Amino acid sequence: MKTPRGLWFVLVALLAGSLEAAPKKLLVVTVTTGFRHSVIPLSESVLTQLAAQSGGAFTVEFVRQPTGEPKSPPKPRVGKDGDKTPEFLAAMAKWQEADKAYQLARAAWMPAVAEALRPLAVANLKNYDGVIFASTTGDLPLPDKQGFLDWIAAGHGFVGIHAATDTFHGFPAFIAMIGGEFKTHGAQVSVSILNQDPAHSSVKHLPASWTVFDEIYQFKNFERIQVRGLLGMNQHPNDHTPGDYPVAWAKKFGTGHVFYTSLGHRDDVWDPSALEKGKRSNEASVANAFQQHVLGGILWSLGLAPGESTPQPIKLN
Repeated sequence: MKTPRGLWFVLVALLAGSLEAAPKKLLVVTVTTGFRHSVIPLSESVLTQLAAQSGGAFTVEFVRQPTGEPKSPPKPRVGKDGDKTPEFLAAMAKWQEADKAYQLARAAWMPAVAEALRPLAVANLKNYDGVIFASTTGDLPLPDKQGFLDWIAAGHGFVGIHAATDTFHGFPAFIAMIGGEFKTHGAQVSVSILNQDPAHSSVKHLPASWTVFDEIYQFKNFERIQVRGLLGMNQHPNDHTPGDYPVAWAKKFGTGHVFYTSLGHRDDVWDPSALEKGKRSNEASVANAFQQHVLGGILWSLGLAPGESTPQPIKLN
């Protein structure tokens, strides 16, 4: 039996469409309930640029901070005369009143945060292939925290950038998923970061030792045997104590791909033309390399670029 001519055209069109894969869809979350990094608007702009430069590999949509966030009043500092002076006691009393007002305003604002995060409901996540947490902080009121993790484990991508590890400190399952928990950091500093997996798409463009000026995190609840090391240091960034100081890693979570980089605090790390307090402490090449680092991690998390996730031994000397 002959196939009708019109049906042939339909079949050819369907075949052509199947050969050209649709772009992957990424949801970028920049909501914070803790410290809010000033670099977030710039990071949103750069991630938009990376999507445009991906050649149709992926697109991005944003879950942003709702307006109207109240500002916490600064707590008085104890002066040289101690905490019993009339001036300090009066300042504390004034602060306590201001803090009560702030807590009430914050409680009134939090429903807007929950509403902003509704795209991360499990029913909505079916429309996406991956999620980026770009300097999120605090305990985000997701519609279903465990359901979100189950969605990642079912084979989706997760990318965490900088303060993503300063999120959900009271949710051990999230910490296990991302691979570590922010503990502290010292002063911003120039460091030489070791490339621990030159074959991985997120770091293959980087030299064996890469110099960056940034805020370098230290972690707790990090297990080397659970991650694929990508970038790291063999000494403390500030006091140079020998040890294992991870900077970026990849891992599997169920069948999902998880990529995390702790870099990205500074504007001049994200953008080759951005200034940080009127100057640059990083060459433009550092920002270009960081963008490629993030892009490679995104593509890997979506299954579009090569890279291992099996944990490997790390040499510390």
